[in-house]
Amino acid sequence: MVGPGLTGRTRPTKVKKQVGAQKRKREDVDLETLERLVDEIDLKHVYKDFTDLPLSGPTKQGLKSSHFAVMTDIQAKAIPIALKGHDILGAAKTGSGKTLSFLIPVLENLFRLQHIGTDAGLGALIISPTRELAIQIFDVLCKIGKHGHMFAAGLVIGGKSLESERQALTRMNILVATPGRILQHLSQTAAFKVDDLKMLVLDEADRILDMGFQRDVDAIIEYLPKERQTLLYSATQSKKVSDLARLSLQDPEYVSVHAEDKTATPKSLQQNYIVCPIEEKLDTLWSFIQASKKSKILCFFSSAKMVRFVFESFRHMQPGIPLMHIHGRQKQHSRLDTTAKFSAAKASCLFATDVAARGLDFPAVDFVIQVDCPEDVDTYIHRVGRTARYNREGRGVLFLAPSEEEGMLKRLEGKRIPIETINVRQKKKQSIKSQLVHMLFKDPEIKYLAQKAFVTYTKAIYLQRDKDVFNIRNYDLEAFAASLGLPGAPKIKFLRDDGGRQKKQQSRQELEVPSSDDEDGDDLSKKAAKPVRTKYDRMFERQNQDVLADHYKKLVKDGDEDGASEDENDFMGGNAAADDDDFLAVKRRIPASDDEMDVDEDGSTNPRGRVVNLAGASKPLIVDSNRREKLLKSKKKLLKFMDTGKKLVYDEDGNAHQAYELEDEADFRSKGLPEEQRQKFVEAAREVVAQADVDDKAMAKTKRKEKMRKRKDRERAEEGMDRDEDEGGLEISGEDALANFRADAGTSDDEEQEREKPQKKVKKWFQSDSEDDDRSSRNDKKARKAKTQVEEPETLEDMEKLAAGLLG
Repeated sequence: MVGPGLTGRTRPTKVKKQVGAQKRKREDVDLETLERLVDEIDLKHVYKDFTDLPLSGPTKQGLKSSHFAVMTDIQAKAIPIALKGHDILGAAKTGSGKTLSFLIPVLENLFRLQHIGTDAGLGALIISPTRELAIQIFDVLCKIGKHGHMFAAGLVIGGKSLESERQALTRMNILVATPGRILQHLSQTAAFKVDDLKMLVLDEADRILDMGFQRDVDAIIEYLPKERQTLLYSATQSKKVSDLARLSLQDPEYVSVHAEDKTATPKSLQQNYIVCPIEEKLDTLWSFIQASKKSKILCFFSSAKMVRFVFESFRHMQPGIPLMHIHGRQKQHSRLDTTAKFSAAKASCLFATDVAARGLDFPAVDFVIQVDCPEDVDTYIHRVGRTARYNREGRGVLFLAPSEEEGMLKRLEGKRIPIETINVRQKKKQSIKSQLVHMLFKDPEIKYLAQKAFVTYTKAIYLQRDKDVFNIRNYDLEAFAASLGLPGAPKIKFLRDDGGRQKKQQSRQELEVPSSDDEDGDDLSKKAAKPVRTKYDRMFERQNQDVLADHYKKLVKDGDEDGASEDENDFMGGNAAADDDDFLAVKRRIPASDDEMDVDEDGSTNPRGRVVNLAGASKPLIVDSNRREKLLKSKKKLLKFMDTGKKLVYDEDGNAHQAYELEDEADFRSKGLPEEQRQKFVEAAREVVAQADVDDKAMAKTKRKEKMRKRKDRERAEEGMDRDEDEGGLEISGEDALANFRADAGTSDDEEQEREKPQKKVKKWFQSDSEDDDRSSRNDKKARKAKTQVEEPETLEDMEKLAAGLLG
């Protein structure tokens, strides 16, 4: 038996592990006393300090180390109610400390239930609308809970490894998550169970419960148990019965500490607005940044493309202050780096979309500039709440177009938001239009960003619900495009009444099969079959997506067509009936000859270059540039201007005809029926063949006679030669034929040998003299043998044989 104080392990147990085991048992915690103190909380009593509340030792130590001593209004009212287990609807101004008002109840309620360890499962789920806000909540949770609490807390947001999150989810007791990622784990991670969930917290509940996250939240609620405590917090709280019913709230307590205040924003916040046409927004913003280089500025825009364009263009112009940008299309690590850098900076300018409008705590922000008008008053409150936090001072400036001023001011006044108008000093205002034009001319990527920024800004206005404030017809978009540095307003496809939506909704059969009312019955035969496009066709059709892609070409607006009515034109002056696929349009016409010239307004003619007549070309070539001049020097390039040649053949009479000629149908019919013409052609061909056969037979007979005659002459000559040899002498009147033949044969043989004698080859480096001597001796023997053979013919047959050998 093992003695007391000893274990069965062969190696000594580490001291740290023993201490950890003791902590997990929590035997030193008096939970009964803590439960009794919580039950004795008087909700009518007003608590001021955290020490007045019945909190556990680790929580008090965490608050003390983080220098939290005095509670804010929302904390003083909400924390006692949450500790007693009631559901809460909490509404308070931005920067009033809502994060601690739900983190402290989460830690304390789970602590009293001893919801610790892997076996306990998930005890609390905190959902926030953005990743940055979730990270901020998780950081505060770690600061408060790291001084003695044994809970396993995790952060589940998009942009991180899904597999690593799955492995850690089963050990978590507290989770801070975004709606999309937690729903993904609930539906895909089998080991993740939420059956024992005690608390659900929704931060920025009005944003989570709106149309953007409605489906995700409804799906999440289906997985969660109904017996739970639910806490909802936001600067603009929703009181809709439908929203509360969806969350299964049980007798919720509505906590609103600023409901009786005269304003819905902090008192230390100074709010102003500027009436600024949209074509002067960038000039005003640039001038403001130049005048506030030592300040911390946060600028809000309506779209991510607008943020990117303003950031890239201002960065090239170097305003003298660090520039940053953040939007929802960035990678997660880029967004985290940007928020960390802007929080630590003393003087900086951050361009952002509404992704940074809620809950983020940027220290000491001096100005919040809303360059694009917010969609509603709630968005305005959340945007401007990034400054003047925790009773600090701050200033918010809103840019309003003349058409937005009246409607937006009425809505701000209805929400008790005090705002005053200010004017811009024209002396200090700088125009950056010329710089933007020069920049877009040099850099096509920034030009493309400007075009996309224009399109997304226009689309954001067009899709707004409040048409009393946002009416697309009241904006001068041509001037706005010029203020971005663009030569003209890009085409806006979704604003054109070209029937595109009706075409999408129309069935395929109606598009392919023509109706019976069509005037032409051959529509099906006229329409060519649509070719099948394979993956190789699509591969070869790929283009540079930055410059040559279709969506880039469609941003370029063609000129207006003459005769277009105002109803057919869109708000930018573009013709809605024009073909969207036409990227290039004819702007001017070059005359084809000297007689055809452009006529100016005053009636004078204006020739366009000189005319060059090319040989073999029916149309002259107009030379109006240096490139055309160089074209004249290249025969290969001039071939495409030449006329197509015709192939000619010549008949027996020497007349030229085309290679393929078709007879006139009338002439063909005048010659008779096709069968009669065929019979005539066959008879004529038969006669030609018969005559050719007769000629061939006569020629063959003539050749046979000539051959027989030559053979008889040769036999007669041989008989005469034999007779002469028998007589023992030669003919008296004739010469010696044998001597003459020998002389001719010898002469021809010597000349032939002399002519065909090869040149002596150069001796190689590896050849010896003995090899040359052997080769020469062999050649001499062959020559002597041949000479002896030539000198010894005896009969006429020998001479013929010798002659045949000499002649090859």
